[in-house]
Amino acid sequence: MGKMLAAVLVEPKRFELQRVEIPSVGRDEVLIRVTRTGVCGTDVHIFNGHYAADRLPLVPGHEFCGTVAVIGQDVRHLTEGQAVVADINIGCGTCYWCRRNEVLNCPTMTQIGIGRDGAFAEYVVVPARLAIPVPEGMPAELQVLVEPVACVVRAARKARVGFGQSAVVLGAGPIGNLHVQMLRLCGAAPIIVADLNRDRCRMALEAGADAAVSDPSQVKADVLARTGGRGADLVIESVGSPRLYALAFELIRKGGHVAFFGITGPAETVPVDILRTVLEENSLKGSVAGMGEDMHDALTLLAHGRFHTGAFTGATYALDEIQTAFDTLGERPSDLKTQIRIA
Repeated sequence: MGKMLAAVLVEPKRFELQRVEIPSVGRDEVLIRVTRTGVCGTDVHIFNGHYAADRLPLVPGHEFCGTVAVIGQDVRHLTEGQAVVADINIGCGTCYWCRRNEVLNCPTMTQIGIGRDGAFAEYVVVPARLAIPVPEGMPAELQVLVEPVACVVRAARKARVGFGQSAVVLGAGPIGNLHVQMLRLCGAAPIIVADLNRDRCRMALEAGADAAVSDPSQVKADVLARTGGRGADLVIESVGSPRLYALAFELIRKGGHVAFFGITGPAETVPVDILRTVLEENSLKGSVAGMGEDMHDALTLLAHGRFHTGAFTGATYALDEIQTAFDTLGERPSDLKTQIRIA
């Protein structure tokens, strides 16, 4: 197949641009020529050595779009040159969890760009069943947002968000902003955001939050004031901080729900008041990645303009600038998403 350019994370915090073999294509796979790849919080964790460090060297990148370059012999539903995005979660397809669209629990599950080489490269191989055609004319900078939007679609499903439910989002970064927008689409009200960064609080308000709090000492008082003193129906932790997870349990009402979303280190825990949880019938549920119909629904929502995406499309770097893009992420809090232009 020849060679391609790939950004290989050879060790924490260090990419190398390498000419590597273009991956071969199996009978039921497709080779995608990558157009753009978004930088996810998970990519940042991998870059910093906090996640998947045992898998280095690795080509990260899982929020991507592109065009079909090569089709496997048994693939009939795709054509060369077709624009696609991809579900990155690869399960066996037949086990109990795969049948229930809980692919992350499949015993053989792996993820593109996390468990195997991904899309910070000119080409990536994907099981054909996971390649999703995109509507004609949809800009690449929107296509690349399908995977992160699918994550908040799934989180809302897991939390069973309903009309008029009060919701708190802890963290107003990229995924926190998308949670706000998803909650608004679901009819949640009021939506309260907490983040130390005032610019991100402002962007959350622009995205549809009813209130944003940047002073940590005021979060609980604000939530109680806006929920009749009860606490929130739902709190989503979108940062990955044990301290914020503990706060989430303080902010829910009796019978409330905490959505576990932010990724922490493998050894980090949070204490749970068992008696209170039982007596108040509180609940919690984890969610981290969109898959299956979550991806299709996210694509539909983006294609029909249901998300404000301006803050997600402004920062674009070429593949050979990827080290700079990652090194400067902390200096660009107003860039909710950084995209790497591949083709």
